[in-house]
Amino acid sequence: MDNILEFTGNHTLLVLFLIISFFVVVFTELRRKASGLVTVDPVDAVRLINNDGIVIDLRNVESYARGHIVNARNIPFDEFDAKKDKIAKFRNRSIVAVCDAGVSSTKAVDSLRKSGFESVYGLKGGMSAWTEAGLPVVSAKKTKSKSKK
Repeated sequence: MDNILEFTGNHTLLVLFLIISFFVVVFTELRRKASGLVTVDPVDAVRLINNDGIVIDLRNVESYARGHIVNARNIPFDEFDAKKDKIAKFRNRSIVAVCDAGVSSTKAVDSLRKSGFESVYGLKGGMSAWTEAGLPVVSAKKTKSKSKK
């Protein structure tokens, strides 16, 4: 105990910065949890999707066509407010909002939560994180299937 007091006395600024850093981290986490904005990493998103969750892809049509999560529904962020009624039928299911990097999805999640949706999550890192995790992506290009003779 004497060593701690001696260290604190000799390194007052260092200890002060440590205490301030601790409170900043605690305050930031409490504020994030209080705001109700919840993001999930790609692995947790897969769990939600496997448990009857749906994916709303907020990217533009071209980006969606280049590659998207299997069974994702494309509602571009620019049209999101106008087409929010299409999502209303999924109120009782988990919803994962996806954009390029996770910025637009946070705004969409906030909007849906204010509209009464409870199980709405944004994909942390967006499609970039999804592809970096090596998870499957499908494109809008249709592949020809071989017919059996």
